[in-house]
Amino acid sequence: MARLEHANLTVGNAEAFADVLCAVFAWSVRWSGDVLGGAGRSVHVGGADSYLALYEPGAGAGQGVDTYVTRGGLNHLGVVVDDLDQVEARVVAAGYHPHNHAAYEPGRRFYFDGPEGVEIEVVAYA
Repeated sequence: MARLEHANLTVGNAEAFADVLCAVFAWSVRWSGDVLGGAGRSVHVGGADSYLALYEPGAGAGQGVDTYVTRGGLNHLGVVVDDLDQVEARVVAAGYHPHNHAAYEPGRRFYFDGPEGVEIEVVAYA
């Protein structure tokens, strides 16, 4: 059986983005440092079995286009949690605004626009 180990997301400030994910999801930084060839930095944040690689390119990188109309673009990150209400409180404490709440079989969810405008879906299956 295959499983997703990581995804790599280009961001403007990898450290700041990782700080928010650690505060909201109780994740930790697994590794950080310069990428091969000195083209930028990377921070790997997550748990023991999977992580998000936050890539911060070096000087001269530009802003991309709307990912919802770009083939291969990132639409949102989906994170499964045990306690949706507790994580929502952390999202609010971090200064973000939860929206699009829904209850459906088999769980509940909400979204928030996180660091750098990246949309994050938080879901609990209980």
